[in-house]
Amino acid sequence: MKVCHMTSAHPVDDIRIFHKECCSLAKFGFEVYLVAPNCIEEVKNGVNILSISVSGKGRFNRMLKKGKAVYKRALEIDADLYHFHDPELLRFALRLKRKGKIVIYDAHEDVPKQILDKHWIPGFARKLTSKMFSAYERYVSKRISGVISVTEIICNRFKTFNPNVELVANYPLMNETQSLREINIDVVPRRICYVGGLFPKRGVKELVQAMEYVDAELVLAGTFSPPEFEEELSKLNGWNKVDYRGQVNRVELLNILKSSSIGAVTLHPTASYMEALPIKMFEYMSAGIPFVASNFPLWKQIIDAESCGLVADPVDPKEIANALQFLLDNPEDAKNMGMNGYQAFISKYNWDKEEQKLNDFYNRFKS
Repeated sequence: MKVCHMTSAHPVDDIRIFHKECCSLAKFGFEVYLVAPNCIEEVKNGVNILSISVSGKGRFNRMLKKGKAVYKRALEIDADLYHFHDPELLRFALRLKRKGKIVIYDAHEDVPKQILDKHWIPGFARKLTSKMFSAYERYVSKRISGVISVTEIICNRFKTFNPNVELVANYPLMNETQSLREINIDVVPRRICYVGGLFPKRGVKELVQAMEYVDAELVLAGTFSPPEFEEELSKLNGWNKVDYRGQVNRVELLNILKSSSIGAVTLHPTASYMEALPIKMFEYMSAGIPFVASNFPLWKQIIDAESCGLVADPVDPKEIANALQFLLDNPEDAKNMGMNGYQAFISKYNWDKEEQKLNDFYNRFKS
């Protein structure tokens, strides 16, 4: 079966799209193509990578021009199955279906809920925009071949209007992270890390504020949005304990994990985050380091079951600081939590188990 993955918003080496899904499908014997923006055309790990080039920047340019360019290039492949990863590509899904193609939507997030948190959408317009998108997403998803998503909650929503829905969680790769277990927590410096989107709803401000009360260094990596948010944080007392690395690649991310003693994932209690399963939480497990996470019921259930970290109120800097300082002051407890998390990663929360579900889902559509 010839399959084509399509993205207009993600980089060609996106960990879920390329390293997990495309590479796994190629391993299982599918003829795999990936169309992505502004990349080198090559065959890598058995995946045929094709590029589209569109000038201009900004969200709307991406949604309009890049989406159309990705669709046109994908059509040239004449694949049996098209698997798209971005909401702006929904408008091409039914066109592909009418051409007799198998069409799969990979819903990485609960977009209707996520829209409610978008700072670049005016506050008065967010609810209406969310409702309109939800209706459109439902209309399209009901008429395509199937849907893949990352959490049970999102999958259950899609199952109300499409019978072919599969949960393929975004857990870390086994072969990428096993080397991280070389960490000796007794010699790792007092270093806390957070890598990801650096914007207010991610709890970055509260994390920096917490550092005022914590005897350690905080490594931050990622891109600030809006850009002036960095200037706001730089004026906080905790900023003098921050080592800001900017945007990092995958190798640099793994090095940050390897050289840190604690992870942090203290996202704000928004509708989308409270139901999400952030990959950072499982990357900390794979690295064998304990972490402090938001006290959301879904996250707390996992953390308590595995005894792999602590939870705190993500909008209370002092509560975050207390949890971080406890782990720093109790290295044996921290080490045990890290080991527990690693064992949970090995037994449950790894990509090896998820890739087989992806393969089985694709095989449903083989004639």
